[in-house]
Amino acid sequence: MTETNLKGCFIIEPKVFLDERGEFFESFHKKKLEEALGLSLNFVQDNQSTSRQGVLRGLHFQEGEHAQAKLVHVIKGEVLDVVVDLRPESRTFGRHISIELSDTNRKQIFIPKGMAHGFLVKSAEAVFAYKCDAYYHQVSESGIIYSDDTLNIDWEYPQDKILLSEKDSKLATFKEWCL
Repeated sequence: MTETNLKGCFIIEPKVFLDERGEFFESFHKKKLEEALGLSLNFVQDNQSTSRQGVLRGLHFQEGEHAQAKLVHVIKGEVLDVVVDLRPESRTFGRHISIELSDTNRKQIFIPKGMAHGFLVKSAEAVFAYKCDAYYHQVSESGIIYSDDTLNIDWEYPQDKILLSEKDSKLATFKEWCL
């Protein structure tokens, strides 16, 4: 487990056991994760999406009392995963990290509350899964447009081939969200 340059955001690399039958690894172990993070976690909702190449989901988050910490990973395929620090009191406010998550590297990211999250599918298809420590609450849902000039995220993909939902195409800019 390695902390990223965003305080409280960790990359988790599980130990994978390989033999002639295939592979095995723990994708989640509450006690080990809590001890490593120094936090008490209570994940209450698991979500999974299947998306085709070029689909970008994000940058999403929930605000206020319904903010969510997440544990994310790829079951099948490959994505570029992006996390943005939205905590005004943080020394890394407005900064982001990008990391490749795939079914071959088995990396996971623990994303604390107060951060936006998004991913872009690089493989033909990807199955993406995440645990949340708070239930989805539509009124608290928010987001920042993936192409925001202030954040300047390199999605490593041709802009004209990115596929967005209508909702994601109308998200606020970082500066609009800060107002």
